[in-house]
Amino acid sequence: MNTGRIDKLFDAFIIAFVAIASFLALVPILHLASVSLSSNAAILSNKVTVFPVEWSTVAYQTVFRDAKMIGSLLFTIGLVVLFTLTCMIMTICAAYPLTKKRLKGRDFFLLMIVFTMFFSGGLIPEYLLVKTLKLTNTIWALVLPGMINAFYLIILKTFFSSIPEELEESARIDGSSHFGTLVRIVLPLSLPVLATLSLFYAVGRWNGFMDALFFITNQNLYPIQLKLYQLVISNQMSDATATEGMNSLAPIPESLKAASIMFATIPILLVYPWLQRYFISGMMIGAVKG
Repeated sequence: MNTGRIDKLFDAFIIAFVAIASFLALVPILHLASVSLSSNAAILSNKVTVFPVEWSTVAYQTVFRDAKMIGSLLFTIGLVVLFTLTCMIMTICAAYPLTKKRLKGRDFFLLMIVFTMFFSGGLIPEYLLVKTLKLTNTIWALVLPGMINAFYLIILKTFFSSIPEELEESARIDGSSHFGTLVRIVLPLSLPVLATLSLFYAVGRWNGFMDALFFITNQNLYPIQLKLYQLVISNQMSDATATEGMNSLAPIPESLKAASIMFATIPILLVYPWLQRYFISGMMIGAVKG
């Protein structure tokens, strides 16, 4: 068997393996989507797998009629935008100076940043700090504690360090300030890493709910994931009660949970295609130069 044929067989095997792995990864999402679009009888009889059975949109109608769920979604979108912008501004302002060898104490600052990746004060000191600053039951309790991620900061610093110094020197000769050089030269060349880290920050904030669980008691400030958390852990109806008193016009808890999860998942999934070209190149950042 010649080498070319072996390579084609190997490529076919890799493609088949990736296709199967991708399908298996999609199975849980497909199952949730099917449950949310199936009838009560089909769900209770365990007929639903990866395809809807007896198509029904009652669960989604119930979710969209829930003013608190819609309000939580809108609040979460605003929270994610504010959080991402704040985090990126702070991360950029911290990473750029750390690329300058003439910065006094640079090694010490880097050591302190890396130290936070392995050690933290813990949950209780963080809660006491937030409470002392009177940030509880405010949106800032969900923004300020996570403004800078040390790992993302190191990634951004690594990318900034890979930009040729000659470009910045030329800008300084032309009279550009440090801020002007950052805005006009460094940031435009850093779109892949900026888009990648923005996506990481946004997804992390969108999926987060533990901080809201500790710091927020005002239901108007509940992010969507906290609403889902409460929905999933609440026992609205036992299986026996659902079976005995099943109403074909009202969604059972299982269907309502699935619809709510899909309702909260789809918006963040729609963001990825817009950043895909930057995300793919950004994933390789740090692999070439450290």
